[in-house]
Amino acid sequence: MTAWHFFDGQWHEGNPAIMGPMSHGFWMASTVFDGARAFEGVIPDMDLHCGRLNASASAFGLKPLHQEGELLELVAEGLKKFSKEAELYVRPMYWAEAGFVAADPETTRFCLSIHESPLPEPNGFSITLSPFRRPTLEMAPTNAKAACLYPNSGRAMLEAKSRGFDNAVLCDALGNVAELATANIWLGLDGAAHTPMPNGTFLNGITKQRSHKLMQEAGIEVHERPLTWKDFLKADEIFSTGNYGKVMPITRIEERELQPGPIYRRARELYWQWAHDTSPV
Repeated sequence: MTAWHFFDGQWHEGNPAIMGPMSHGFWMASTVFDGARAFEGVIPDMDLHCGRLNASASAFGLKPLHQEGELLELVAEGLKKFSKEAELYVRPMYWAEAGFVAADPETTRFCLSIHESPLPEPNGFSITLSPFRRPTLEMAPTNAKAACLYPNSGRAMLEAKSRGFDNAVLCDALGNVAELATANIWLGLDGAAHTPMPNGTFLNGITKQRSHKLMQEAGIEVHERPLTWKDFLKADEIFSTGNYGKVMPITRIEERELQPGPIYRRARELYWQWAHDTSPV
């Protein structure tokens, strides 16, 4: 896997060491990041991903070191190290180097990683209800894209895979569906698209917001509202939105088989068309 990383003022290839055992980000998890995609000559919503990175840093008590425009310039520079056909994951991040429990914002460091990561084929995947739940803002920094939140998603994925499923659906503290372990989730019912209402337990994803807007503009009825697991069990179709795979069909929920539905197909078509029309590298 080809990978390039910008830190300490220069580009490094491969997988260089950037933290030591005494780094706060290593042993106390003061790490925030964001993820964007470059593929087929486009890089959708990179400005929003850069803005969210800085917002995450501020929410986490870190000091944003680069303005959005500076981040965009670094990304453009890094993309030149890859072929135009490469499918890439773009991951800027901040962490603290020092502090005890609370991070010292004055020691914030930055790294931009860009590496090859093929987009998954839209062949569909299976989901199950997880016994684990998403925390609230009183319990964890859910208003940031923070690395410390991902072990909870990881254990949900491991538990789901142990039962033969590809991904897990996590609920919030009230028992309403929040999101998948790796992406936001949607259902289609009677020609309308429905997705969980953001409530502070999960990130209102950039790809989710973009898809919402595109579907509405195309005349699809879209609802953000509380959704239960029973709502998904009786849905006509289910799909996901997220940076890693963008718009993907879900083809099995528990033991019920599904087909990729018309709302999913239209949502994916709209996203690809918008990306190529507005986001050239």
